[in-house]
Order: sequence, then structure tokens, then C-alpha cells
Amino acid sequence: MAVKFREELRHARHARLRKKVSGTPVRPRLAVHRSLKHISAQIIDDTTGTTLASASSVEKELSATGNITGAKLVGAKLAERAKEKGISLVVFDRGGFKYHGRVASLADGAREAGLEF
Repeated sequence: MAVKFREELRHARHARLRKKVSGTPVRPRLAVHRSLKHISAQIIDDTTGTTLASASSVEKELSATGNITGAKLVGAKLAERAKEKGISLVVFDRGGFKYHGRVASLADGAREAGLEF
């Protein structure tokens, strides 16, 4: 039996979650990705496969590292960009990561800035 590594296990969790979570034009999917240094999020319409809005801690204007406060800023910026495009309802896709720490902080920042999920 082969040993599964952490990233493979995360991909399996994400695949299991994606069976149930899908973005529609009315309610697109807010997908989160967390790396060791940064965090990014996108709002995706899965019916057309297009990204409607995105934000990342790599961007110069956010210029925060991927810590908890940086994640909250990324969530707020993403919500602001979504509001500009007329998006207020989303479905949250944590990407196989635990809803804890930076992922939860990004979600809180997006909620405080006006996104509903």
C-alpha cells in the first residue's frame, strides 16, 4: 500500500467536498487556496468555468503576508470586487483545508464586507 502524502489527502477531501458544492450564475463558488506563505480566493461560476473575481495576498496593494490579518484583508478585498460585479450570494469552498485560522479569517473578512454564505 502506498503512503498518501498531505497534499494528496487534501485533494481527496476537496474532491469529496466538490461533489456537493458547485457554483452557479446565481450563487457562484468562493474557492480558497492556502499556501505556506500566502492565501488566495476566487469567485467562480462553474457552469461556464469562469473566474468572476479574485484576490490574493501576493497582490501589491494588499502586500500582506498570508497571516490571519492578511487573510481577513484578502476576504474583504474579494467581497469588494464581487460587489462591484453585482455578486452578493456565494457558496463557500474551503478547498479541503480545515475551516480554521486563515481560512476562517478570510471567510469572516468576506462576510463583514457584505458577502452572504
